Amino acid sequence: MTFAVSSTDFHHEANNKAHHTSEITGKRLILRRGQPFTITLNLLRGSQPEVDEVQLVAETGPSPSEASGTRAVFRVSGPPVKRSWSAAVQNSSSSSVTLSVTSPANASIGKYSLKIQAAKGTPQTSALGEFILLFNPWCADDSVHMQKDNEKQEYVMNEQGLLYRGCAESFSPSGWNFGQFEEDIVDICLKLLDVSPGYSKNPGLDCSRRNDPVYVSRVVSAMVNCNDDRGILLGRWSNDFPGGTPPTRWTGSVEILRKWSLNGCQPVKYGQCWVYAAVMCSVMRCLGIPTRVITNFESAHDTDRNLTIDEYYSVSGQELKLSGDSIWNFHVWVESWMARLDLPAGYDGWQVLDPTPQEKSEGVYCCGPAPVKAILEGDTDIKHDVPFVFAEVNADKVRWIVGSDGSKQKSSSNTRQVGSNISTKAVGTNAREDVTHLYKYPEGSKKERDAFAKAVRNLKSTGTHNGPEVHKPPASGVTELSIKLQKTPVNGEDINFHLCIVNRNQSAKNLSITTIAQALQHNGRPEQLCWKNTQTITIGANGETKVTLLVPYSKYGASMIENDILKLTAIAMELGSSEMHMTEKDVLVTNPVLNIEVKGTPVLYQDFTAEITFTNTLSETLRNCLLTLSGIGLITTKCEIPIPTLGAKNLLRVSIPITPTKPGSRMLTADFDCNLFRDVKAYKTVEVRRA
Repeated sequence: MTFAVSSTDFHHEANNKAHHTSEITGKRLILRRGQPFTITLNLLRGSQPEVDEVQLVAETGPSPSEASGTRAVFRVSGPPVKRSWSAAVQNSSSSSVTLSVTSPANASIGKYSLKIQAAKGTPQTSALGEFILLFNPWCADDSVHMQKDNEKQEYVMNEQGLLYRGCAESFSPSGWNFGQFEEDIVDICLKLLDVSPGYSKNPGLDCSRRNDPVYVSRVVSAMVNCNDDRGILLGRWSNDFPGGTPPTRWTGSVEILRKWSLNGCQPVKYGQCWVYAAVMCSVMRCLGIPTRVITNFESAHDTDRNLTIDEYYSVSGQELKLSGDSIWNFHVWVESWMARLDLPAGYDGWQVLDPTPQEKSEGVYCCGPAPVKAILEGDTDIKHDVPFVFAEVNADKVRWIVGSDGSKQKSSSNTRQVGSNISTKAVGTNAREDVTHLYKYPEGSKKERDAFAKAVRNLKSTGTHNGPEVHKPPASGVTELSIKLQKTPVNGEDINFHLCIVNRNQSAKNLSITTIAQALQHNGRPEQLCWKNTQTITIGANGETKVTLLVPYSKYGASMIENDILKLTAIAMELGSSEMHMTEKDVLVTNPVLNIEVKGTPVLYQDFTAEITFTNTLSETLRNCLLTLSGIGLITTKCEIPIPTLGAKNLLRVSIPITPTKPGSRMLTADFDCNLFRDVKAYKTVEVRRA
């Protein structure tokens, strides 16, 4: 009797542990490419264990072929063969044969079937089973290989993280549950690839290109938004969110991914930049590509590709939308780690990918991968989308004041504002890591200005630069304005600030000064005017003065329900002259603090208590309150607690029993929402030990 298999043992638990996928499951085989795995073939009684009589077949995709690299036929031969599927006998007996099978480090990722067939004569194929193959940052030959173990632990294995939001001078982290190892998420991530336009157009070609992290990352970047396809998230930048969830209420990716999958790949309402980026981070980590979330404060959106952001203001200080350009208070994207075999040497490592639909890349709403090294050096001729990201972190800003007759007066040029405090979570801790130096040289330095000039030259050489020459830093004016806060603004309190005026002229100045406050969406779009003050002052020769101003809560409070940033703008007009001077400041209005306290010792499968406290600092009752808790490995289903009212100055205290289902470091996140506050968040890292 010839070699015949009765059953196959895929050693799920042992293989998954060796391949760093046991966090997902131990019940089915999930592997990483370029690394051996073990299978045992149990033979039919009387079968001969002559493995040279058979060969194995590994296939992925709907139309696998050896020419496209989605089908491999290989014999049991000995040591692994580089860039080829291979198998070797580990041990054998009269009843079984145990094999070590190795996939190549450049194999396509996805769902595979493994079959066995006779090596001679007419092949009669028998199915052995199925497995999933992922990228492998532990494998030196994989193009996503990452050297340091602590970085792999952070950027692949960590199921929770921090997202930074706010404005350049005042920002804070909020917790996010990525949840990439929840058991169904890997299937959803592969489903995402299977409903992409590339797969629909040519499934065989798409599956063959899944060996390349550059290709896969561009597909994911496009599919996280739904602008061109059956993607995950629908974006909305306004103050109402009909039929969906406000972006500020999300605290994790799992609920979003599951909702998209269960609803037939219909987009989930709603996302904004940090939600898009966090979901993409979950997908990329799940697929095995090291990824981290990045926040860029004072982030430019350069719509006309001239590396300059033009802002226009009326003489009363209101921003006018005369340009498609804008500067976002913050913008969030991801970086993924990979070799760039498609580029000249020197561009491996972190690559910017941005799933927020802003501009099209090669006809599709996606962005990247753009090498961070290329952005630093001004190499705007390198793909993909380096000019767009370079502008986000290093565009020059030009501010104009528009007269009542439509005339434009240049108020200032600023080469330093855009791209500030570029932030990500540090490896192994909840500290912030500033990565600004990876994106640009010190502001104003020769290297930084040289990189800007190089970026402009490269764009001109490709015929894509549409603007002026490089701006020189502005000279100091004779009249200077600045805004300084007296203390950190708190929602519910009046905002006190000083308008500081310096006259460097040898003669006195009579100034008409208009100061306004506008709520500001995080993408730089101003809301309606909520406060205005106009006054005339005289400042002596070479003199300086300080005007104390106050924005009452009664004026700005309603504007802060869906926003937390207030733009203060002051314009000084010299009476008897056409000279105008301007300053502005974006102010983060902080909400009351939400606290999480752990009572008891968190032990696997044993209850402990989380106590949530929140004080209503306002002099009015909060209504329609909702407290939400979530945490991967802590809370199986998101916990929502409705609270009809919370009286003025009252304390809310809620105790919730929690039973951990996963050991190790876990993050508990809480969100409080009501009629007058949005986006009140807290997180707590919980160390769960085994019993």
